[in-house]
Amino acid sequence: MRRAFAARLIPAGATLMTLPTHHLELLAPARDADIGREAVLHGADAVYIGGPSFGARTKAGNDVADIAGLCDFAHRYGARVFVTVNTILHDDELESARTLIGQLHDAGVDALIVQDMALLELDLPPIALHASTQCDIRAAAKARFLADVGFSQLVLAREMSIAQIREVRAAVAPEVALEYFIHGALCVAFSGNCYISEAHTGRSANRGGCSQECRLPYTLEDGQGRVVAFDKHLLSMKDNNQSANLRALIDAGIRSFKIEGRYKDMAYVKNVTAHYRQRLDEILDERPELARASDGRCRFGFVPDPERTFNRQSSDYFATGRKTDIGAFDAPTHVGQAIGRVSAIGRTHFDLETGETLANGDGLTWMHKREVRGAQVNTARVIDARHWRITPNQPLADLAAQGLAVGVGINRNVDRVWQQTLARKSAERSIDVTLHFTDTDDGFALTLTDERGASGRASIVCAHDPAQQAERANASLREQLTRLGNTVFSATEVTLDCRAAWFVPASVANTLRRDAVAALDAAREARRPRSCRRAAVEPPVPYPDTALSYLANVYNDAARRFYTRHGVQLIDAAFEAHEEAGEVSLMVTKHCLRFSFNLCPKQAKGVTGVQGQVRAEPMTLVSGGDRLTLRFDCKACEMHVVGRARPHILRTPAPGSAAAQHAALSGEAEAGTAASTHALHGKSR
Repeated sequence: MRRAFAARLIPAGATLMTLPTHHLELLAPARDADIGREAVLHGADAVYIGGPSFGARTKAGNDVADIAGLCDFAHRYGARVFVTVNTILHDDELESARTLIGQLHDAGVDALIVQDMALLELDLPPIALHASTQCDIRAAAKARFLADVGFSQLVLAREMSIAQIREVRAAVAPEVALEYFIHGALCVAFSGNCYISEAHTGRSANRGGCSQECRLPYTLEDGQGRVVAFDKHLLSMKDNNQSANLRALIDAGIRSFKIEGRYKDMAYVKNVTAHYRQRLDEILDERPELARASDGRCRFGFVPDPERTFNRQSSDYFATGRKTDIGAFDAPTHVGQAIGRVSAIGRTHFDLETGETLANGDGLTWMHKREVRGAQVNTARVIDARHWRITPNQPLADLAAQGLAVGVGINRNVDRVWQQTLARKSAERSIDVTLHFTDTDDGFALTLTDERGASGRASIVCAHDPAQQAERANASLREQLTRLGNTVFSATEVTLDCRAAWFVPASVANTLRRDAVAALDAAREARRPRSCRRAAVEPPVPYPDTALSYLANVYNDAARRFYTRHGVQLIDAAFEAHEEAGEVSLMVTKHCLRFSFNLCPKQAKGVTGVQGQVRAEPMTLVSGGDRLTLRFDCKACEMHVVGRARPHILRTPAPGSAAAQHAALSGEAEAGTAASTHALHGKSR
């Protein structure tokens, strides 16, 4: 039976569950619910996680029951849980998506992160909607449109500069929160505008199956076939790190600070979340007009350092302007931190000059012929204050053939001691409360009040027996009342407000404490804002454009109805529909290889004898048998990677199409299509 939810939408102007304009939200990723809990304990104000299907990371799906448990845990700290439902959907998936969203709403999920506008045409529960980065929000007009149609939080494109963020903030209603990626891996393409994976492998990035073609090595040729760069990872970006720009981002209007990484392990999430928790807390201490988006203070058992977990080196991308050195061209992997140089080589060992402490099991790397080489440490022994003797897990002759030699710089990409630290309990998070104990006419009462003013009171009927030793009795009572270790609370102040010093049995104190904690939990839950979808502006506002190409990713009739209702007259099918048979832009990106190799005409501007000689002629990326043409839109300062789908991809019916359904019924569907469809529903290929 279909559930009627539309009537439960709240009217425009009513109080919404959204991020208050003075709150700063640290948003952490979770591959699973256990990682989500650790993200909260390490300082996240919100967590985003994938459900069992329709999330843009097919191998990071989770059961609804596990997500419900995470919601219960996070809500005790006032933290929120968002679920990704951000793939594009074909028509026969819409009802399944609607059913799933109802289940997620019932599980306590606070918001959905979505890409497909078809969802706005469905009868959904009153759950907040956030516009995914897959919506490619990099213009003020589009941001304003998405806010007007019912999105309460917008995930801006990673490529946006701080100046552009200010423009969006000025164009969008204040209560609509702006979210921005501050750390983690970078997709080289504008999110939602990459089709290389679909064209080459049939695995759609917009359907959660990206094969990461951008991390492969390519050779770059100029218009005359000359090699500009040979066998480098030319579409692989360094990781994002906005640590130095947090204050500027706040001033520009960002309120939700997002860490990338739903495929990352627990150590990464713990470390990076703790790092940004500390950075944001420093700002909150400086600026009392701002506040945390959730409750509690964190105490860490380690010193957070993003450089010590997986990264491809880092940049701030385009936040402060275009830069040449944003690519991880040499290696798309974690090279690690530079720690020293090889000082000597023996028959079974080598000596390393370093100021670091090493351990058995560490991973060491070095560069050789544009490739990362490495070995694991079997044993590490101190020689003196600056030297260690390393016995690796491979013969020295093999490592020498891979470039290990005296003078070679060594990095550490696996720090065993660090890993062991993060594998254990590494953080505590507690909410400060004050305790007020008083006597009543027929017993005693205890009131707990948290840092936001919520209170829970418990009372008990009990005889008043005078204490024989007042000071000792009061000290014992304080100790009993403050035993909050198995709760989320931590006592900062205890007031004993009694007419006399009473003897209070430990059992009475314990009962009062447990009941007061339960009452405070209930009071906090009652005060917690509930998920509610932002009401759309009526009558429907027009979309900024009247025509949409395949780049808009319209994959079903409901999405077409949505755009038609908002004034769009011409709507092309998504690339995944396989209607683009010729060469098209398989990737649109702000990353420009002409600029990276100092071949941009704008770089030559003002240089005598050079200006006008450098032309924006096509260049070519070559990988195996694939040749991708690069075209440069200098006015927009963008690069288009142009190609076509491989023939066998075009011959494969698009999932959900009439041809695919007919093939399935007749038993003629290709195994690859079945596997792909299986993967798109959250199952491993």
